[in-house]
Amino acid sequence: MASYNEVLTERDKKVFGFYEELGCGPPTRGFGSKPALVIIDVNVAFVGDNPNEDILDAMERFPFSSGTEGWEAVNQTVALIESARENNIPIIYTTGGLKAISYGKRHSDMIPLDSGEKIVDPIAPGEEDIVIYKSAPSAFFGTSLVQHLRDLDVDTVICTGCTTSGCVRATVVDAFSYHFRVGVVEECTFDRAEASHQASLFDMNAKYADVVSVGNTIEYFQTLTNVAVPTV
Repeated sequence: MASYNEVLTERDKKVFGFYEELGCGPPTRGFGSKPALVIIDVNVAFVGDNPNEDILDAMERFPFSSGTEGWEAVNQTVALIESARENNIPIIYTTGGLKAISYGKRHSDMIPLDSGEKIVDPIAPGEEDIVIYKSAPSAFFGTSLVQHLRDLDVDTVICTGCTTSGCVRATVVDAFSYHFRVGVVEECTFDRAEASHQASLFDMNAKYADVVSVGNTIEYFQTLTNVAVPTV
């Protein structure tokens, strides 16, 4: 049983058990043959700059940081990126969104917005990767993401990054709405609050996506022969 099921109360389990008996439980949609890996907002502002720093300490300088949980997800994402490159899976990064959440917050005198949008070094984009700057939670809103995916003939969007309850969830809902098959890699997503993280994974798996492990995702990548990744 996936860890996000821990957020269910006994009542919730009975409710969802009832729907599963009717054949209306969370579907396993499966993935297609042309995926893209989308890494959402894994930047300095949302992770910090010290992998060993507790979230409360990190928030003194990076108030939107996720602390050590974020860095644990970064470490898991390294292997996922390596597998994507080995199997010619396109990789698309998003960053930005800081202005959209800066309303009156005191972070403006702690970290410059531009430096906060830098994607952290362990998973830094390569020259062949696509980097999209966004100003809203969803990676699709007001960006060229859907056009990139169409140009690459992508049928499956594999999402990682942060925050699970914010930009990841918004991107997953829009990807589903554009009729892509959608995956969320559990170990490669993170949030500032564990309850929000787990509840959001549960909801996405129930409605819009397949929540999968990093190991299963790598196995999936290894089964594919994909189009070459273009240089942009």
